[in-house]
Amino acid sequence: MSIRLAAVQAEPVWLDSEATVVKTIALIAEAAAGGADLLAFPETWIPGYPVFLWSYPVYLQKDFVARYYANSLTVSGEQMLRIRNACAEHAITIVLGFSERSGSSLYMAQSMIGPDGGILLHRRKLKPTHVERTLFGESDGSGIKVVDTALGRVGALNCAEHLQPLTKYAMYSQNEQIHVASWPCLGILGSEPALSPGSIMAASQTYALEGGSFVITSSQIMSDEGAKTFPDANGGPTPVYTGGGGFARVYGPDSKLLTEELPPTEEGIVYADIDLSTIDLAKNTLDPVGHYARPDVLRLVFNSSPGRPVSTEGLANNYGEQEFPPPGNQSLTGTELPAHE
Repeated sequence: MSIRLAAVQAEPVWLDSEATVVKTIALIAEAAAGGADLLAFPETWIPGYPVFLWSYPVYLQKDFVARYYANSLTVSGEQMLRIRNACAEHAITIVLGFSERSGSSLYMAQSMIGPDGGILLHRRKLKPTHVERTLFGESDGSGIKVVDTALGRVGALNCAEHLQPLTKYAMYSQNEQIHVASWPCLGILGSEPALSPGSIMAASQTYALEGGSFVITSSQIMSDEGAKTFPDANGGPTPVYTGGGGFARVYGPDSKLLTEELPPTEEGIVYADIDLSTIDLAKNTLDPVGHYARPDVLRLVFNSSPGRPVSTEGLANNYGEQEFPPPGNQSLTGTELPAHE
């Protein structure tokens, strides 16, 4: 069976959830018209990556933080419902990256939404990176998960989770076939070697080779005008701005690049037609959780249990089951996902 994968390379409407939701729905329609079965969005696509965290000292971030909270989504909210309805209307699966508001806390979230609008997977970034920890909370092992879909076994991680060897190994062990690597705005800090697009794409390509899976990379871009959303003292672009940042790609399970590269400043969607059977040939060469493993020497201890600050006797202490029922039990009414809002 041929499957068409697609990756978004675009600029969000910075700090504006409503405008970015409208743009998201338009991109879903465009990808569906292009024949895509699965569409990947960047990390914190809605309402855009919080560039202010890298641009200012903490005492100057207050107004940005308040605006970011106000423009973060709730999983059971009206804006998410509209995105889910768009997936159902166009019969497409997406992996959406967004800032999730839960109570008074924010999380770097990804939701996999199926072609019926049901939420197949909702996860949060296990450990926010560097200054991200001042804004976002952490998750637990229940989000390190690969799910069965009509397209195959699909998983997703955010940004520098792709630099965590044990996290990657836990994903590989679940027979992941298609992986969504959601990256943030790569139009900032591009001159820093560890954060450069070259290093980030190398990590994505390595994931494909190690895991023997197809990897979709999606990233935000930043324009000259967008960079002024986070102005310097003179009203110019944020001092961390390095321009462009678009790196939407698909890698095969043998690490081969399967898509044509868009210019890093250009918005668009890239597509790749894949056949999952090619994974078997790739893993014949290298399968680090199969024939190439040595569990008698090295093994991973993986706690996939959900963690809650409060456990109430008589209620399921399971983040996934309690918050997000299986898609078959969902209706698109906006009320089926009780949230801790």
